[in-house]
Order: sequence, then structure tokens, then C-alpha cells
Amino acid sequence: MEETNQTRTELTAFAEKIQLLREQIAQVIVGQEQAVDLVLTAIIADGHVLIEGVPGVAKTLLARLVSRLIDTRFSRIQFTPDLMPSDVLGTTVFNMKTQTFDFHPGPVFSDIVLVDEINRAPAKTQAALFEVMEERQVTIDGETRRMGDVYTVIATQNPVEQEGTYKLPEAQTDRFLMKITMGYPSEEEEVQILERHLQNRTFTRLEDVVPVITHDELLALRRRLSDVFVEPSLMKYIVGIVQQSRRSKAIFLGASPRASVAMLNASRAYALLQGRDFVTPDDIQQVTPPILQHRLILTAEAEMEGHTPLKVARRLIEKVEVPK
Repeated sequence: MEETNQTRTELTAFAEKIQLLREQIAQVIVGQEQAVDLVLTAIIADGHVLIEGVPGVAKTLLARLVSRLIDTRFSRIQFTPDLMPSDVLGTTVFNMKTQTFDFHPGPVFSDIVLVDEINRAPAKTQAALFEVMEERQVTIDGETRRMGDVYTVIATQNPVEQEGTYKLPEAQTDRFLMKITMGYPSEEEEVQILERHLQNRTFTRLEDVVPVITHDELLALRRRLSDVFVEPSLMKYIVGIVQQSRRSKAIFLGASPRASVAMLNASRAYALLQGRDFVTPDDIQQVTPPILQHRLILTAEAEMEGHTPLKVARRLIEKVEVPK
């Protein structure tokens, strides 16, 4: 009983931290509540995030803001067509004084790494992220260097630009826990944005944002995931959705078991975000579309009919019976 009360107390404390996070983000970004919740869910679930949206919907701002609210190391990499792997990972330089080679770490050596416009770099540079995203380590000149225990990559990309961009390999997109689509603000939200500018009310500057969660608190929140209860029927529900993706006539390549694990972890993190220590079917339904949409390859017929991976992912949920 005492342990249960302690767990409830910790959940209440974490819920207050999460609410403070949301309030701080709302001071800088108008709307986008769902995208904010999904980014926080992915970070709690120890996963990387790919944010996609047209220019001007605050993709980079959201990523930078989240990194400011967590008291940990942050770095930003602007991907360009001429970016080399050494510009990301770092390089070994000969030291004339010591007559030895010194390693100069690249910007990927941080805790939260923002990769801006990730689809602008060629395949060679994209491949530089494979090992560090999957195994949280980098091997250079035969020596392996491990990342920190909160290591997270937040990447952004624009879906409309074609010139000077490169399609991300499926193996790389699969390493992202979620692909979050940020849309346009609603009419009311856009009016609110204009009113702020009309009244000369500047948005809160990133430099003025004070961290809300410490490095250790984020690790404690991640450890709390193991205490979030998942009923066996809900695990079957997750597997049913993934299995449905492999049977659908609209899908050429369905989701792998990695997607099932991602749905399990993300639903637990989403439940924590809501202040609960148990998962509901709604938690699974909320995290499934952003987890599946970048893992599904549609058939040519489905694409010609105007289907998108996000729409198909939502339909998969509708086809599986919800546990009672």
C-alpha cells in the first residue's frame, strides 16, 4: 500500500512537470497541442522524432523549445547538400605538439540533437546517422564512442520541396519512433498569432525560457515506464493493428515487429503524459498513426487513388476490434 501511495505521489509530481512544460510551450507556440504531446511522448519513450510540415508552421521552433525546457546539452545541425559525414560525427586531427591524433567531436555528440531539414543531405551523410540513432554510439577509426543516456535526435523536413532534397532511406526512417505531421493553425489560432503581432506583444524568446525538467528527472520519468500497466488484451490489440498492416491490399510493405515495440513503449509514455499508470485503448490509438505512417509503403494503386500512409494507418485502427 505504501509503495502504491509513493507511485501516485511521483505520478502527481510528474504530471505537474508535464503541465508546466505545456504551459511554457504555449507561451511561445500558438496551438499545435497534439504535435507537442506527441513530441513529449517520444522523448519520454526514449525515441527519436521526425517532424514534417510546410515551411512556417514552427517545426524547428518546437524542437528548439523542447530542448530548452529540458536541462541538458543541445546541438543543432543544419543539413545541406554539401555536408560531409565528418561535419556531423567529427574528425581525427594530428596534434603536432603531442605527436598523437586527437578526436574533435562533431555536433552529433550531445544529448538532444536537432537535425534541421534532414532530407537536404546526400545518402553518404544520412548513413552517418544510422549507427548513432540505433545504438547510441559512433565508431570512428575503429574506436567506439558512446552517447549520453538521454540521447535523442529531433529531425525536421519539408514535404513540399523537391529541388535539392534527397529521399530518406527506409532503414533510416524506421529508426524514428514517430513521424509527426504539423499542419496549418486553425482560423482562431492564426487570428491569435496576428493579434500578438498587432499589439506588439512579442512571443517569449527562447533565451528567456527556463528549463523545467532536469536531466535526472527525465531519466526517472523514463524508468517509470516499466511501472505502467498494460493488459494482455491491449498487447493483442497492438499486434492486431500491426498484423492488419501486413494484410491490407493498400499496403505493399507492412510494419515490422519494431513498430509493435514502438507502439507499446509510446502508449505507456502517452499514458504517463496524461498522469496515469495504466494504458487505455485510446492511448494506443493516439500514438499509432505517427508510429506507422513512415513505416508503411503503399501500393501504386493506393497512391494513385489518393491514399496517404497517414490515412491508411488511421483506417487500420478502425478495422481492429477495440478491447473492452
